[in-house]
Amino acid sequence: MSGRKRYLVTGLQGQVVQSLIERAALHPDIEIVALGRPQLDLADPQTIAAAVSALSPQIIISAAAYTAVDQAESDEATAFVVNAQGPAALAKVAAQLDIPIVHISTDYVFDGSKPEAYVESDPVQPLGVYGRSKLEGELAVASATANHAILRTAWVYSPFGKNFLKTMLTLAKSRDELNVVADQHGNPTSALDIADAVLRVAANLLARPDAGLRGTFHMTASGEASWAEFATEIFRLSEQAGGPSCKVNPIPSSAYPTPARRPANSRLDCGKLAALHGVTLPPWRQSTATVVERLAGA
Repeated sequence: MSGRKRYLVTGLQGQVVQSLIERAALHPDIEIVALGRPQLDLADPQTIAAAVSALSPQIIISAAAYTAVDQAESDEATAFVVNAQGPAALAKVAAQLDIPIVHISTDYVFDGSKPEAYVESDPVQPLGVYGRSKLEGELAVASATANHAILRTAWVYSPFGKNFLKTMLTLAKSRDELNVVADQHGNPTSALDIADAVLRVAANLLARPDAGLRGTFHMTASGEASWAEFATEIFRLSEQAGGPSCKVNPIPSSAYPTPARRPANSRLDCGKLAALHGVTLPPWRQSTATVVERLAGA
């Protein structure tokens, strides 16, 4: 079909990549080309320019990342290559090709000490290696090209890959009760909703040169929860759909130590994305129900 726009998406297996492939199928004017190892290897940034240029995309969506938050604490070098040098190389080739880049980032750039939801202009202060590597990636993208949208999201779940929602449902098959952290708060966000929003943002960048559409934006589901509240809702919905369920015991973070410290407050204010891009993600409970019901029927 003539007039189809080619979107190059980094990665093959990630939740956002899989969701983008699925959701883009609803848009006949979009061709998604997912590119991962060995053709494009973020851990080997020298592979990136040639791989991207060969495909002549209209836009780059930088969705792949090193996301093993705890493992990153003992694997700092790899985390920084994948999360900082990789996006830097992608943004440089975007600048050379004179095309926009959409880069997915994270709530982990903040330390979680703010009592309210974070806005884009709040000071960044990552607590660990993962957050620092993602922040360096943001800075690299922004310095390589002005034609970018950095989209910070959080607490991502989906029917694909490994995530909190799927882990809870798996554990519930063999447990009567689970201890779940109750003093960390955020916005549980479906990767399917992220994909829809990314496609809207990408279309805006391609259609309009406005500087206001470029920059850093927060992009999470509407509404907030603690991990314990999120788990409780997952089990309520699963039981309703005839799936596994179990009792949730709320616990403090101190009772569940991990190698990487998590922000106590991961809530992101998404007003800027709504105002400038006209994009608002659905309420988290609604999207959680969609994914739980889909997994129950799988």
